[in-house]
Amino acid sequence: AQAPLETSPTKFHHSVHNAAAGYWAIATGCLAPYTALTAHRYTFGTGLLAATAAALTEHSRVLYVAYDIEASGPLAMMTRTRGLLGAALVLAPCASSSSIARIALQAVPREAAATRARPQNAALVDGNAMASSLPLFETLADEAARLIVLSLGRRLALDASVAPCSGVAPD
Repeated sequence: AQAPLETSPTKFHHSVHNAAAGYWAIATGCLAPYTALTAHRYTFGTGLLAATAAALTEHSRVLYVAYDIEASGPLAMMTRTRGLLGAALVLAPCASSSSIARIALQAVPREAAATRARPQNAALVDGNAMASSLPLFETLADEAARLIVLSLGRRLALDASVAPCSGVAPD
């Protein structure tokens, strides 16, 4: 109401959180369904759980993309987020010859300290809502087995058991 030109339909259209998914679908001609969600610092874990559920229930591969950009304008007055961080995974209901790891998820109703990234990596994305994704990607890069704990909320944790794939039969 104080600055009507700042809320033009064009500016609003490009500011909604599902705009990136819509533009990607248009650019690639993809007709598959997509979901856009946001849960601030819980977004990565919540999105991973939702994408995994979609892969399992639809018995198909799912592209999971998570990103956060620095807040600006009126949003920056309500929430702080710094920098730019994006991550993507292709999740499948069954391992294949292209699989690099198996990830088993379990939502657990408890308060839990989320797994932290290595200090040198954490420093690069401090203040970004997607920073919680780093421990998973560090584990994938290390080709290691590890339990990653992601927060889904104040009283809900997501235990992600990661194990490298070895000797998986072709699709």
